[in-house]
Amino acid sequence: LREVQMRVGALPVFPTGALKYNLTWSTDGLINEYCNPCESIRDGLRGEVPALEELEEFALDGTEYEAFNTSGGLGTLCDTLEGKVETLNYKTVRYPGHRDIVKMLVRDLRLGVRREVLKDVLETAIPITFQDVVLIFVTVSGWREGRLTQESYAKKIYAQTVGDRLMSAIQVTTAAGICAMCDMLVAGQLPKKGFVRQEEAKLADFLANRFGRYYAKGH
Repeated sequence: LREVQMRVGALPVFPTGALKYNLTWSTDGLINEYCNPCESIRDGLRGEVPALEELEEFALDGTEYEAFNTSGGLGTLCDTLEGKVETLNYKTVRYPGHRDIVKMLVRDLRLGVRREVLKDVLETAIPITFQDVVLIFVTVSGWREGRLTQESYAKKIYAQTVGDRLMSAIQVTTAAGICAMCDMLVAGQLPKKGFVRQEEAKLADFLANRFGRYYAKGH
């Protein structure tokens, strides 16, 4: 493998305000993403990079986005791919302009070391929403049959009714990932003993699962 680049964001479908953001999940988790060091692999070496840095811009389906380093998104992938990939990184996706405002709050105003204050500011000023979308954009490149090859996966998952209950996109994606792994374990598609990493699941089996299908491209 040469590069594995993961770009993921939970975003409001109808962004408003300068931050262009609504709260859709744990505020504590959001603050951890913005403040804690971020694992990565660079030039084959495992290490940490600061959150909110390495800003980039991209477009998907005609919409402009930005992405930047955040903590925690790689899970156990650094353990799994160390020594097997040149570059591995994870960045959170937001609408353009969001990062600069957050960086001002976290760094310039030093709210990154006063997290309870930052939490109060965010929860007082930013409304929650169930009208959200989870954007996933993963690009992998490497050598196949002597040629440098790239494959990408892009998916937008929206809030939807599951059974008779309206679930936000972040609720759907979180529950689907956990339930699919449990379902596959019961079905004998995962190791029965020891710690099981999510990347140990075969992608085809995961996407064919009754819960994992929410991540399938045609769903």
